[in-house]
Amino acid sequence: MIPNLKDSFLKKSLKERFLLFMGFLFFLIYLTFGLIIIFWEKLPLKMPYSYRLALGIVMIVYAFTRLLRFLNSNSQE
Repeated sequence: MIPNLKDSFLKKSLKERFLLFMGFLFFLIYLTFGLIIIFWEKLPLKMPYSYRLALGIVMIVYAFTRLLRFLNSNSQE
């Protein structure tokens, strides 16, 4: 599986590789932001913990939804 992934990555144009990198970067940003909202106790947002937990979970779910949509669109090409 790893050699296939590497070959398909190298066959992509520079623009497609950049968009692949950006897709993974934004996945990590949303995931990190969701985890920070949940676990950083001294977050400078004046929100009850239950709202912070809900917002963090929504951010994490959104990150994985973006990742799945991104991977599905790449596998079709």
